[in-house]
Amino acid sequence: MDRERLQERIGFRFSRPELLHQALTHRSHSSPHNERLEFLGDSVLNCVAAAELYERFGGIAEGDLSRLRANLVCQDTLHQMAQKLGLGDCLRLGEGELKSGGFARPSILADAFEALIGAVFLDGGFTGAREMICRLYEPLLAALDPKIPGKDSKTLLQELLQARRIGLPQYSVVATRGVAHSQSFEVECLIPELSLRTTGIGSSRRTAEQEAARHAFEQIHR
Repeated sequence: MDRERLQERIGFRFSRPELLHQALTHRSHSSPHNERLEFLGDSVLNCVAAAELYERFGGIAEGDLSRLRANLVCQDTLHQMAQKLGLGDCLRLGEGELKSGGFARPSILADAFEALIGAVFLDGGFTGAREMICRLYEPLLAALDPKIPGKDSKTLLQELLQARRIGLPQYSVVATRGVAHSQSFEVECLIPELSLRTTGIGSSRRTAEQEAARHAFEQIHR
């Protein structure tokens, strides 16, 4: 995927393309790389997530807001965001990382997503970064249930199905990729009664199941 398409996907066009170039450059490739932008993007994302939760859920206590935010900014969620944008196809990696499948490694993709946020912040200010983050995160924010902030996607999906008297979902690994130390798993979530089939990818079977469950929950909960 080229960078023009990436900018279309995030809904932001860089006036300083060198920032986008840096955000997509891993330290194994060259310098300047994206670690400083990642540091900045992490702070911007946490601030935006906190502000959105504060505004959307006025009656929620601080501790519950913190748990909701943690789910939005954890590595699994950042990895999912990066995958949806196709960041792996845009990354500039060193030869060693390319050979070991670094373009699909959750930590590298999560860091690149944060670096992208940092780059947008420097180019478009806080308003530009917030608009991009809110646009990308809207499906997750819309699916949040503030009454049960501590529950994960599999639990939420199970309770939703039980409330509708639908059988429990079936999870199965459909593919495993990469070498032993950096594998990724693709898991299918099947709900026969709804003829619904979703998939998730993660660095472990558990995280892949959570992503597949989240996709299923979002589709049913629309």
